[in-house]
Amino acid sequence: MTEVELVAVALATGAAAGLTDSARGTVHGLYTGLREEVRRCLGENGGNSRGGYGVRVLDAYETDPDVWWTRLLQVLTGSGVETDEEILATARAVLRAEHRPGQHGVLVR
Repeated sequence: MTEVELVAVALATGAAAGLTDSARGTVHGLYTGLREEVRRCLGENGGNSRGGYGVRVLDAYETDPDVWWTRLLQVLTGSGVETDEEILATARAVLRAEHRPGQHGVLVR
């Protein structure tokens, strides 16, 4: 899995319904932070149309990840998320929190 895919999967995991109540708070908090970091990274390109488009794709991805998966990967690639250690650490934390012992959620792409 590439770093861009890691971020996209973490965004999908955080937005997904069906988490247990105990995990929901932790995952949601981490997801909110991740989403804002990614939004900031995409928004730094706000001077051009790609930055605005990237934020719109991020918003659309939250509502329908299956439809927007490919476009999200496209806007994330080269946006800086793949080298932003804070974003990558938060993405990993989202995935770890969602897959704690006792959790049985599986995300398949």
